[in-house]
Amino acid sequence: MRKFLYKLIQSTVQIFNSTRLGEILMEAVILGVMQREQEVSSRGVSLRFTIPNRINRFRAKSFATKEPETLDWIDQLPQGCTLWDIGANVGLYSIYAAKKRECRVVAFEPSVFNLELLARNLFINGLQERVSLVPLALSDKLEQSQLRMTSTEWGGALSSFGQNFGWDGQALDQIFSFPTLGVSMDEGISLLRLPDPDFIKMDVDGIEHIILRGGAQVLAGARGVLLEINDGFHAQAQESQRLLRGAGLTMKAKLHAPIIENSAFAGVYNQIWLRE
Repeated sequence: MRKFLYKLIQSTVQIFNSTRLGEILMEAVILGVMQREQEVSSRGVSLRFTIPNRINRFRAKSFATKEPETLDWIDQLPQGCTLWDIGANVGLYSIYAAKKRECRVVAFEPSVFNLELLARNLFINGLQERVSLVPLALSDKLEQSQLRMTSTEWGGALSSFGQNFGWDGQALDQIFSFPTLGVSMDEGISLLRLPDPDFIKMDVDGIEHIILRGGAQVLAGARGVLLEINDGFHAQAQESQRLLRGAGLTMKAKLHAPIIENSAFAGVYNQIWLRE
């Protein structure tokens, strides 16, 4: 039924776009959609998010329940610390950390479809001075490669930079790609002059271990890391543990919410690593 409705709407849009009046109406609709916002109050903090589609409505609605362990982790960060949010998507956790803990956040997000909403969300929350948006992918080295995407929707996820596998280690169901630049975490310091992170949050749907390879110096100075790991993707899980332990960090917890336990991502956990 949904596919039928989509096709019907797409046909209607094509008819509208064939006339000058239709073009004006469609432009007004798009403008209105991009101006829709939802306020979310959670843990004493008021946040605003742009919600142009169902994915972003879901992200706003499930903000407090989808990853409560991430919110708990952010709640314990020292006031005013520097946080790198790697794979920031539309900025939900960057914004929460900046507002709740007054963190100085560096938000990495390479998706051209998510960048607009990330920028809008920073603006409507008044965080342009506290959160820096870095529109680059992270990898293990400086390179140009393809960002391969499974969705072109605003707020979409499950993309991969420089690799043809996804969050589960299997071949990516790619529908779109574009060439872009990637840098390593260490090059983020040496080349881009980014501030050294006290803490790192990483959620990049499968290439966490590759990014960790390029961050020996950054990891050596980090006080803690939260990253998403799929226990069923053994190469990712094993190499990530080796690199984090080699940096002197210890895993303190491995958590996910009930909403994840009952989904296709049941083997995916947020691991929390701390320096003792």
